[in-house]
Amino acid sequence: MAMRFVALAEMSMTKLDELKIQYVTDELGQKVSVLLPVQQFNELMEDIEDLAAVAERREEPTLTHEQVLAELKRDGLLHD
Repeated sequence: MAMRFVALAEMSMTKLDELKIQYVTDELGQKVSVLLPVQQFNELMEDIEDLAAVAERREEPTLTHEQVLAELKRDGLLHD
């Protein structure tokens, strides 16, 4: 089983007030589309994927710290 642990400080969601949003409007001035720099779009897509993964796994049982350590040792990923 492959595990990847991410420190909370490493996780960062895109801040909406930092987006460089441009709007496309119709002839009445109504917003009809949004333009974003590609990098910001990619970051938003990654955020959505992360949130979907969390939502999919929310019903999974949790493990204690001790259980995780025992599992890592059993799998040879952590040594005493």
